[in-house]
Amino acid sequence: MAGRLEGKVALVTAAGQGIGRAIAAAFAAEGAVLLATTLHPEDLDGLPAARRIGLDVTSTAAVDALAAQVTRDLGGIDVLVNCAGYVAHGSVLDCDEEAWDLSFDLNVKSMHRTIKAFLPGMLARGGGSIVNISSGASSLKGAPARYAYGATKAAVIGLTKAVAIDFIREGVRCNAICPGTVQSPSLDGRIAALAARTGQDEEAVRASFVARQPMGRIGTADEVAAAAVHLAGDESAFTTGTTLVVDGGWTL
Repeated sequence: MAGRLEGKVALVTAAGQGIGRAIAAAFAAEGAVLLATTLHPEDLDGLPAARRIGLDVTSTAAVDALAAQVTRDLGGIDVLVNCAGYVAHGSVLDCDEEAWDLSFDLNVKSMHRTIKAFLPGMLARGGGSIVNISSGASSLKGAPARYAYGATKAAVIGLTKAVAIDFIREGVRCNAICPGTVQSPSLDGRIAALAARTGQDEEAVRASFVARQPMGRIGTADEVAAAAVHLAGDESAFTTGTTLVVDGGWTL
């Protein structure tokens, strides 16, 4: 099936790499008018986007300014995908206030900023779809050494349900995707950091990530992107406030 997002204006945050880039590319392939944003716009090179935009999602002023510009130029958006995130390592004993605050600012408050800025335009257009990237490591499952990260991703699920219920009669749907371990530059970085910290070989660390997956493999960003296309499009018109788990059975 093709053209499932034909004519829809879609904005994706953190579209420079990994899951965000896969979602942005899938949206463009499905006919969306794609607004791809990331902190470093050079990372968007090669992405078939209508607009490539540098955006710091931790800046309320920057998010509000972009929303105002998009409203002026395009009349708002139909789809918002919140993909920006940060993985803090360690237990509660390893987590200082700086790491806690950064985790919540980037993983949760950034979604608050974008939703608050772009939702009025969605309402003016008669509705829309918001897709938030959460994680299996959240209220669904505890993961070792993911104290701050798991707390933020649980908050994303709560935020998603709150937006969904508040605007359910106004045509705006809000859903979350909860990926398991997915191959990405971010995963490569975490594997390298863990190997350096523990003195293990990187391949041994990677094997440990694979071993915890019931399917026996790590997921792909394209598999998460397929879920995002479904939630963004009209085929999921009766779906809101849900958590769509794409984790190879990790949270079973």
